[in-house]
Order: sequence, then C-alpha cells, then structure tokens
Amino acid sequence: MRKLSLLKRKEPLSDTQLLMTITIGIFFVMYILAMILLGGGFLHAQQLFDMLNDNASLIIVSCGLTIVMIGGGIDISVGAVTSLTVMSCALYLNSGGSLIASMLIAIGIGLAFGLVQGFLISYLEIQPFIVTLAGMFFARGMTTILSVNPQKANHKAFAALREKKIKIDALGYRAKNGNLVPGTIEIGVVVAIVCVILVFLLLKNIRLGRNIYAMGGNQQSALMLGINVKRTRFMSYLISGLLSGVAGYVFLMHTGAGNATNAAGMEMNAIASAIIGGTLLTGGVGNVIGTFFGTLSLTTIKKIVVSSGLNAPWWQSITTGGMLCFFILLQSVVLGRRAKKKKT
Repeated sequence: MRKLSLLKRKEPLSDTQLLMTITIGIFFVMYILAMILLGGGFLHAQQLFDMLNDNASLIIVSCGLTIVMIGGGIDISVGAVTSLTVMSCALYLNSGGSLIASMLIAIGIGLAFGLVQGFLISYLEIQPFIVTLAGMFFARGMTTILSVNPQKANHKAFAALREKKIKIDALGYRAKNGNLVPGTIEIGVVVAIVCVILVFLLLKNIRLGRNIYAMGGNQQSALMLGINVKRTRFMSYLISGLLSGVAGYVFLMHTGAGNATNAAGMEMNAIASAIIGGTLLTGGVGNVIGTFFGTLSLTTIKKIVVSSGLNAPWWQSITTGGMLCFFILLQSVVLGRRAKKKKT
C-alpha cells in the first residue's frame, strides 16, 4: 500500500511549468476583472479576437525569441527583420509579383538573417547582443533604402487573401441596431497559433528542443552530455530568423501596407512577452505557451489602461514597464523560495 501511495504521488511542477501556470492565472484574473469592472468591449469575445488579430505577428516573433532566450541567448534584430520583410513583400507585390513568391521572399529574408547571425554567434563566438544589434541596424537601413514612403500592397490575390476571415456566429454579439456581428478572426491568427503549437512540440518532444534547454541551463554540462552546443545555438537563431520572416508577412496581411517604421519596438515587446510568460534571461527555463499568454497579458493591460481613460501613449509604456518589473520580481521570489526548499 505504501508503494502504491508513493507511485500515485504527483511530482512537483518544474520551474518552467510553475512560471507558466502563474502567467496564465494572472492573465485570466486580469481579464475577468476587466469584464467585471470595465465591461464594454471586454464583455464580447471580439475584444479577445481583436487582441489576437492585432498581435499575431508579435506572437510569432515572441515564439522565436523564446527559443533563443531558453538557450541563453538574445536577438534584438527581430523587429527590424520583420519591418524589412513587410517592405520587401509590399514592393514586390506592387511590381506584379506572384503571391507564392512573396511568401518565399519573406521566408528567405528571415532565413538569411538567422543564417548569418547564427553563424557569427555560434561558430565565431561573437556576443549575441553585438551581432543582433548590427543586424537590427542593417535591416532598418535596408528598409529605408527600399522606400521612405508607405507602400500599400495593391495586389488582387493578396487582397483576396487579406479579406479571408474566420467568422464565428456563436461568439458574436448584437449591435445597437439589432444585427448580429459575428466573431471575426484573421488568417494571421491561425498562422500564429500554428507557430505556437509547432514551437511547443519542438521544445517538448524533439531532441533539438531538449538540447536547447540543456544548453541554456548549463553549457558545460551540455558539452559533457555530448550535445553539439554550437549547432544547437545556430539552429535556435535560424528558427528565430525564420519566424521573424513569417511574422513580417503576417504583419503585412494585417496592415496591408509597408512602412519604414513598421514593427518599431517589436523586439522589446517580444522580449517582455517572453519574460512575462516565464522565460528567464539566464536561459534554461521557459515555455512558448507561457509566452503566448504573456503576449495576451501585455496586450490586456494596455487595453485596460486605454479603457480607463488614460489614452496618452506614455501611460501604456509606464504600465508595460511596471508589469515587466512585477513579473521579474515575482520570478525571482518564487524561484528563490523553491531553491531554499530544495536545499532543506
């Protein structure tokens, strides 16, 4: 009987699972409180759908950054690469290019940056911050060279793709005139959710994902286990670059136009989303599901600020900074207490 009770006893949550659970719980608490105290759009499912529609590209970029950060790295070029992809694809579509080719261009740009930066960081052992900072400046400069003016993507096939939306009548609401407004989700949200699922499976079930966790936790231990650390780090940056290219195309599908200032600051929002989702900057701990809810939490607090009447943009920045500090402090306290319990 004692043996059976020991077998039935549940193992404690890992640091990754615990931080992810905290993030998900805080998101639902914030959203429910917003529904109760503010009402308005928060009472309709479309508010949540709009949050997903507006932030699909950020979710994809955050997935790539989560992989890099779990491996103990950083990539601050993702926003600029996304912007370059948006402008390049918009100009190509306006020149009469095909829809499929524009998608391949987006993937190619992302892979090119991931390939070069991953090689410099992994095999030449240059500091990730320096390499990705150079990549950020290069991508921004190339975007400006392509065009300093906004470029609307005037392409019939692309316009038809943009207009395709998933409508859910059951989650709609009645307008003031009595007409039913169905819940609407853009195609980009589907792409973002697919990316979240694929990255989750990569980190959980594929050897590369386990190697990334091991590398981020302790590089020397990973080497002793026979893990090819250089190749693992290279692959993490390659995937991050690829997802930045995909995010650029999703961003273009949402806005329909390219601009030199597109995705400005996206890399900072992506890092914040990953940290709020439970990914540690020191590496070895993190989960893409947590990052997904971290993005939603970040967006929710911004919506709450605006709904409260604080429309000035600096209030959103202040709130984001405060929320980020809160989660960093929370992570430190929770993990510190767990470490003390393990010692005792």
